[in-house]
Amino acid sequence: MTTSHYSSAVESDFSRARGRAFFNEVIAFLFGEDNRLLSFDAVKHSLRIGGQSYLGVRTVEVAKIVGSVNRYTDFDRAFMPTQTHTAQRWKSIDRAHYQSIELPPISLYKVGDMYFVRDGHHRVSVAREQGVEFIDAEIIACETRVPLSGPLRPEDLVIAGEYADFLEKTGLDRLRPDERIAFSVPGQYSTLLQHVETHRYFLGQARKGPVPWEEAVTSWYDTLYLPVVRIILEREVLDHFPGRTEADLYVWIMDHLYYLREQCGPDLDLGAAADDFTVQFGQPEHSLGGWVKRIARYTRFSSSVNL
Repeated sequence: MTTSHYSSAVESDFSRARGRAFFNEVIAFLFGEDNRLLSFDAVKHSLRIGGQSYLGVRTVEVAKIVGSVNRYTDFDRAFMPTQTHTAQRWKSIDRAHYQSIELPPISLYKVGDMYFVRDGHHRVSVAREQGVEFIDAEIIACETRVPLSGPLRPEDLVIAGEYADFLEKTGLDRLRPDERIAFSVPGQYSTLLQHVETHRYFLGQARKGPVPWEEAVTSWYDTLYLPVVRIILEREVLDHFPGRTEADLYVWIMDHLYYLREQCGPDLDLGAAADDFTVQFGQPEHSLGGWVKRIARYTRFSSSVNL
């Protein structure tokens, strides 16, 4: 390829990348979404990122690079350029791609399973535009108690921050290392803390004495949270609530249980509450098998409340 061909291809690539950035912005506006790259500082503050360790140079999946340390306004969520003041830099990297010139590794922070660019934004952008799947990177890993994986919505960062607070206050990740409590919407971890406090109160009433906080946390998790999750999985409740999580359903079913016991008496059990909640609020089931399941759930619930 001649120099003029390189120049033509590079100009075309940058114009196409800018066009994609414009299209992405329009789509984000229409759907009310945030099209900006994630800010590493915001993530660091929200997740209370701790110590760092140097991992050396490794090959990284480009799709897992989701944010930036200091240039999150220069590129959109897909790493397309949102401005033209660094066009020449972008084009020079693109030209190197065509000429098969080997560039130094980019520099990334690793948080969970996601990466944030310290240096090499244009190389990531060109890689995205050219459909490159992997890139060499010098990596610094950041410690966090909260798993972070993509694709991430802005509200996911809020949820992750709330999860970090919850783990800080309960120590559940230390007490039950296999735990994983995930919500699809913000504001629910505070509800779990209230459940733990209430459970601790009733344990103390039964024991006629104080209950250590950590004991209350593990007792709540083992005797309340996990049994509800088992019911959700056994009865395939999540199938009727697409996009929701076991933790979402736990909170809603526990609230529904309280309501039903007020109406039907204290003997109504968790399974009946889960069935009734699914019938009342789950997505309609139009198949024959779905109607059979629905009739069965109604029958179980009616039997439970002696209707």
